[in-house]
Amino acid sequence: MQLNKNLIESEKNLFSKINLGSLIDFPERVLQFGEGNFLRGFVDSHFNELNKQGLFNGKIVVVQPLKNGVVNLLNEQNGMYTLLLRGIHKGKQIENTEIITSISRGIDPYFNWKGFLDCAANPEMRFIVSNTTEAGISYNDTPFPDKECPVSFPAKVTAFLYERYKKFNGAKDKGMLIIPCELIENNGDTLRTYILQHATDWKLCQEFINWIKDNNYFYNTLVDRIVPGYPKDEIDTLTSKLGYEDKLIVSAEIFHLWVIQGDKIAIKELPFVQAGLNVIWTDDIKPYRNLKVRILNGAHTMFTIPSFLSGNNTVQESVEDEVVGGYIEKGLFNEIIPTLNFSEEKKIQFAQEILERFQNPFIKHYLLSITLNSISKFKVRVLPSILEYRKLNKQVPSALSFSFAALISFYSGNYFKNKSNLATRKYILTDDLEVIEFFNDLKNESDCNEIVKTVLSNESFWDFDLNSIEGLTGKVSYYYKSIGDLGMKPAIQALLK
Repeated sequence: MQLNKNLIESEKNLFSKINLGSLIDFPERVLQFGEGNFLRGFVDSHFNELNKQGLFNGKIVVVQPLKNGVVNLLNEQNGMYTLLLRGIHKGKQIENTEIITSISRGIDPYFNWKGFLDCAANPEMRFIVSNTTEAGISYNDTPFPDKECPVSFPAKVTAFLYERYKKFNGAKDKGMLIIPCELIENNGDTLRTYILQHATDWKLCQEFINWIKDNNYFYNTLVDRIVPGYPKDEIDTLTSKLGYEDKLIVSAEIFHLWVIQGDKIAIKELPFVQAGLNVIWTDDIKPYRNLKVRILNGAHTMFTIPSFLSGNNTVQESVEDEVVGGYIEKGLFNEIIPTLNFSEEKKIQFAQEILERFQNPFIKHYLLSITLNSISKFKVRVLPSILEYRKLNKQVPSALSFSFAALISFYSGNYFKNKSNLATRKYILTDDLEVIEFFNDLKNESDCNEIVKTVLSNESFWDFDLNSIEGLTGKVSYYYKSIGDLGMKPAIQALLK
């Protein structure tokens, strides 16, 4: 039995113990670009909660952003799917199962371009949300889409807005509130820039351009929830337990955070906070971005390589490893958190939540997958903490400098010279070709100091010569040699003494 509205209505006993979203056919008020795991495990569940509490009373129309997608499956299931929220909260293991009903239908604009544009004529339509990946918000020079769907996401939105402008003769109250969730900085502002560029390039009227500027609102956002998606490894067990088939079931962690910056109009129209959801409306998103990038992403990048080269394979194993876990706490609480300009209470609370998330037994977050493009990640996520710590304390931090040494070990391969278990860790570097070639050129260098100096001097990696940071070269060189002499785990133990 496949999940859909008919099944829910005919098999009420089957769903009596499952949290169920509203089954009312609310008007379509949200246009969503993207049907992937994250939107269904995050944004759509937020609107689902609003509808359950009678605070929104609107449905979502999902627009398939690529030519290949799953809107057909969404329509087969009347927009419904099962969301499994599982994790650790305040030391307790929690599992929640809910049927999300906030989606009305899906549209494939490549097959039905007219159907997509028809949504612009709906007077109830008010919001646009999206997650088309970081590459989705980009500018591609493309002709005006007369009868055919453009590939570009900003071009699709521009075409939709132009159709809406024409249908309602530029009415001020028919502008849209646009809330992108792509993981780029200033995502709302960037999308607005590209939409205006399309309007100009397509030589659309100045009145339309003014309407976009004056009556449509673009919000910068920060989103945070780990959404592994379809639980293929346990789907047979879950199907048997649920008693129905769901081809779109989504697994996600309990934690969620949505920070939204922009005009306050949306606060009244989207009462997320009133619904008890972890949504923050702010005039300045930068402190929250720093908090997430430096604590969550920074901690990830700091310990991933040392833990992997200590013999662990997942984030959970890392936190539960006595030695690596101690290293994580030292770096996080002693070196990263003190560099952040945020209330002490907020920083500690967020860090503790992060550690709980790292221990989530339902999410197998493999360390090797996190090492993708570690050089650029280190620059954005860890280096700012090193620099700020040095500025505040007149010395470089130990755990973060160690992570730098581990990064160089991982890329250069020189740790294979010792007889520790590091030699059994087989992996392939995944980074830009220029990065890999740079470290290949260091393979024959045996002087630890020279290797570290060469890496730190690469301005294409770090934007400036890091050897200019007093104390950094010496400390990273010391730990790099320690890793080579002792092996990774004994080197971490020595650091913690």
